Amino acid sequence: MRAPRVDRYAATMRSTTAWTRLRQWAERVPAVAYDSAITLAITTVSLLLGNDRVPAGWSGLDATGVALTCAVNLPLVARRRIPFTLCLVVLAVWTVYVALDYWPVVNTLGPLLALYTVASMRPLREAALCALLLAAVWNFAGTTGQESSWATVLGQSVLYTSVICGFGHLARKSAQRNIELARLTGQLRRERAGAERRAVAEERVRIARELHDVVAHHMSVISVQAGLAGYVFDTDPQTARGALGTIADTSTEALAELRRLLAVLRVEGGDRPGDGGPRLVQGTDDQAEFGPAPGLDQLPELADRVRGAGIPVQFTVVGEPRPLAPGAGQCAYRVVQEALTNVLKHAYPAQAAVTVTYESRELTVTVTDDGGAHHGRYRSPTGGRTRGGAKGDRTGRAGHGAGGTGRGLPVPPGTGSPPPGGHGLIGMRERARIYGGRLHAGPRASGGFEVRLILPA
Repeated sequence: MRAPRVDRYAATMRSTTAWTRLRQWAERVPAVAYDSAITLAITTVSLLLGNDRVPAGWSGLDATGVALTCAVNLPLVARRRIPFTLCLVVLAVWTVYVALDYWPVVNTLGPLLALYTVASMRPLREAALCALLLAAVWNFAGTTGQESSWATVLGQSVLYTSVICGFGHLARKSAQRNIELARLTGQLRRERAGAERRAVAEERVRIARELHDVVAHHMSVISVQAGLAGYVFDTDPQTARGALGTIADTSTEALAELRRLLAVLRVEGGDRPGDGGPRLVQGTDDQAEFGPAPGLDQLPELADRVRGAGIPVQFTVVGEPRPLAPGAGQCAYRVVQEALTNVLKHAYPAQAAVTVTYESRELTVTVTDDGGAHHGRYRSPTGGRTRGGAKGDRTGRAGHGAGGTGRGLPVPPGTGSPPPGGHGLIGMRERARIYGGRLHAGPRASGGFEVRLILPA
């Protein structure tokens, strides 16, 4: 039973393909070729009809009649260029033809086609004028014969001209709609191309922001831990090994996040995980599908990682936790990550606090640090601190401690004043703006720095 059905389907496809090819070929043919063929066909039919049995009362075609017949029909080849003028010329020659007592029916097709062309290409007032003139010539032709009554001729002239004008007017409206649709299609295509370009640019900015957050945070942790390991390598091997372990864990997590971020760019055709066929375009079989973007549920892990880098972090949740949109959760995570990275880079050693507050309609995330007001972690042999004054700020925390200028051991690299031209706060504010929130960042009156993110939730 399946074979006949398959055969019918194949036959239908072949027929559709053949019709499509024929239509495409017909669309490539110039309009003047169609007009030339129509003109030759009408002229040939008119000449054959003029040499047929002519009713009594009218003359058959002679040389003059043949010339007039050609003069009525052959100009139709230029009907698309000057439709109104051509229609007037055809009606004038047809009037002369009728006045010489030739059979009027012979040359009715040419004037009707000329009227249709005017109605389909020119304003309605020009088509109405040509229709009145054609009806007048038609009624004049009716007076030259004895076959039809005056009422019949009048009815024919009104009916034929009205129908021809109606079809021509509909064709004109259809052509105008097609032109408008083509214009709108081109505009939509351009707008879609522009939207695609904007989407690509926005995606590049998003990826750059993600890369900045991932690389800046993890590399800051690695830099501090590497400095610590080098600092205590000879005096405290156990601490050095712990720092190296933190470096290994942090670098592994950074690679995992980079792999997740870059895997998004390598998904085939918009497939997503779980919909029956997400496939990463990769050469290895052991690569798993990319996981979800980090959110609020991963903030404790982030705090633990920063604690491992030497910054005590207090993490607090106020209110009843509830699920948020993935984008908003990721925004909050990245803001906290960037804020803690800044503490690690520019306020080391300091104490930080992360507070997540769930309110009725808002989510508030606050990251604060004390500016290194507590005793520093690294001390000189005489007990004086080598880093972090009690009144340090974001741009001047690299000075000596409150103990004065005594000799101190070198401090781990990766701390101190921020490099010029950073875009961390700008990126955080942009994230908040994208999700309808706002971000406040600045020094605290009691010392240190505060970053406050407020998102609608």
